[in-house]
Amino acid sequence: MDIHTSLYEGQHICLAPIDHDKDAEIESKWTHDPEYLRLLDTAPARPLSAWQLKKKYEAIEKSAEEEKNSVYFTIRTRPSESEPAERLVGFVQLQSIEWTNGNGHVRLGIGDPHDRLKGYGTEVLGLILRYAFCELNLYRLTAFIPEYNPAALRLFEKAGFVREVCRRQALNRDGRRWDQYGLGLLRDEWQSAVEKQPAVEQQPSAEQQPTVQNQPATGKQSES
Repeated sequence: MDIHTSLYEGQHICLAPIDHDKDAEIESKWTHDPEYLRLLDTAPARPLSAWQLKKKYEAIEKSAEEEKNSVYFTIRTRPSESEPAERLVGFVQLQSIEWTNGNGHVRLGIGDPHDRLKGYGTEVLGLILRYAFCELNLYRLTAFIPEYNPAALRLFEKAGFVREVCRRQALNRDGRRWDQYGLGLLRDEWQSAVEKQPAVEQQPSAEQQPTVQNQPATGKQSES
């Protein structure tokens, strides 16, 4: 990656900071979709008000500022002829960063069902990997994904992540037990895959579903 490479913009989406006033109302609607919440997190799903989400945004920004071990971006569409204004479609987060060891965890979610299966997940994962490995100089990223979210598993494995851990029957959903997978990607593996890509711009993949939390189930409220 050279110095002129855009860190925040892809072909169809871009990474941006939180807009406390506008984003809270939109994300509140997402939390009324139980499928989104259950794919995103293993904690019990519950709807959140705009006020609750504004408090969550404050906590995210406070933690990032004080603990300096997380980075949070909103995902927005880039202006186009058919849609001239940016629009919030999801979030992506690097957290539990260990600067000494160069480790971090990644999670992302696309909120509105109509915005899924459009390749946004593939595009934003590519952006956040480049940001983590090239800008933050991390060496390893981890993602935890439940067995019942096969689309997220395909998304991350296509990006080069490898299944390293299987927490057998760690999750309980709808009266049955599910495995939870820990996937990992090293910077050298990512760099090698990037160098092998054709020079022409790749079309985004249709594989996209929200992923799950950055670490094994803790019962913590989803930061969706």
